[in-house]
Amino acid sequence: MHNIRSLLVSFLFVLTGLTGYSQTHPYTIVGTGVSKCYDSLVQISCPTNPAAPYFGQEQGLAPSYHDNGNGTVTDLNTGLMWVKARGSKMPWDSAFLMASQCTLGGHNDWRVPTIKELYSLINFNGKSGLTAAQCIPYIDTNYFGWTTGNTAIGERVIDAQDWSATKYKGLTMLADSTVFGVNFVDGRIKGYPQYQPGTGNTVKYRLYIRFVRGSATYGINNFHDNSDGTVTDNATGLMWMTDDSGSGMNWKDALAYAQTKNTANYLGFSDWRLPHAKELQSIVDYTRCKDYTNSPAIDPVFNSTQISDEGGNVNWPFYWTNTTHLDNMGGVYVSFGEALGWMNMPPIINYFTLLDVHGAGAQRSDPKSGSPTDYFLGYDQQGHAVYGHGPQGDVIRINDYVRLVRDAATSAVIEKINDHSPDIYPNPVSDLCTVSLGKVYSSVHVEIFNAIGLKIRDFNFTRTQAADLNLADLPAGIFVVNVAFDNCQATQKIIKR
Repeated sequence: MHNIRSLLVSFLFVLTGLTGYSQTHPYTIVGTGVSKCYDSLVQISCPTNPAAPYFGQEQGLAPSYHDNGNGTVTDLNTGLMWVKARGSKMPWDSAFLMASQCTLGGHNDWRVPTIKELYSLINFNGKSGLTAAQCIPYIDTNYFGWTTGNTAIGERVIDAQDWSATKYKGLTMLADSTVFGVNFVDGRIKGYPQYQPGTGNTVKYRLYIRFVRGSATYGINNFHDNSDGTVTDNATGLMWMTDDSGSGMNWKDALAYAQTKNTANYLGFSDWRLPHAKELQSIVDYTRCKDYTNSPAIDPVFNSTQISDEGGNVNWPFYWTNTTHLDNMGGVYVSFGEALGWMNMPPIINYFTLLDVHGAGAQRSDPKSGSPTDYFLGYDQQGHAVYGHGPQGDVIRINDYVRLVRDAATSAVIEKINDHSPDIYPNPVSDLCTVSLGKVYSSVHVEIFNAIGLKIRDFNFTRTQAADLNLADLPAGIFVVNVAFDNCQATQKIIKR
């Protein structure tokens, strides 16, 4: 699974072996951290036969971090650097000011992370509880600070969400201005009010914040319509079905749906899979939503089935991932339409109102099987029974839609890379080295990374078959050279004397 991307990580950051070749991508999707498998209720042995029930729960690239010893942590998969410690809750706009003033680690380019950057840190081995002691964090606390809500001042245990820089283009609840965030206590993306509800946008809502620095292109998609029923994201190296499943199904059937398509060699491929949570979230377009663009939260290069939602309104589906949410043993889904919930607002009335409670692009979870009628809440104003779960009355669908994914890299690409792999000499190098490509390429881009994965040099060449690199100013040590050419990229370790 993910062999091409795994090679890149191995050679670029772990530095095992001498030379590796990989198709590289600026938006590396980190896996969920999960190595176990589940059925609809309990943990099971991971199926190895594609025909077996619940086959296809691969969770992607293993998370990998480096503690820099100065209050910062580098993600060795994404190259992003994070502030390690937990601070205090603050208003959303104050977070931007605080980031601009932060100089931790000697850096002055800290910023508020986008929702896709922030979500890259989530680890689905977590589980929330009624008390802090019962919680298992949805983040690796060996590297990152974490806390729960302060129950001593009336907060719930789960009241410890993190702001992102991504503002919802629509409004939630009763016309609240909304910002997306991640809750590392209960493992969800939700939209949170920018201001305390009911205060007339005068009292600012307060959440935690994690500052980040590094490439500002992380999380930006680069979709290409292959005009054959597939869409390739050149930023991630993933290929997606242009169409979705066209109908909903339970989680077990969603996993089996991928194998049905593989048996049929759907669109010429037999390695489709149900995406894990971070893969599916990677294609959310947070600039789109029903209120703003009258569309689902996805690039229009994709086709999304229109549905009639629980209120009889035009909307778009929830989509399954292959990731299990341990809080309720549910299946993780991403909402590309509104993240609806039944709210009793204000509490003095005795019927429920259907609202967009958390915004298109939210990540929540559904029971993997059963019927929505098992989750009766009450009645709407017209006397119809309504079904939902949790403090925001999350709509329960169970039969969610599917959009399959596969790795875009193929054996043909690997052969192409190996056929044209460059030679870098001398190695070890003192001051100058040469990248020999064997033939002339119109554009060659060379990047140098240090031992913890930070890019420290960039070189660009045009119409060349040999590029000279001056590395005299680099200290002695081990470095990785990435050479991009002809839509491929080679990765090789070098030693600087």
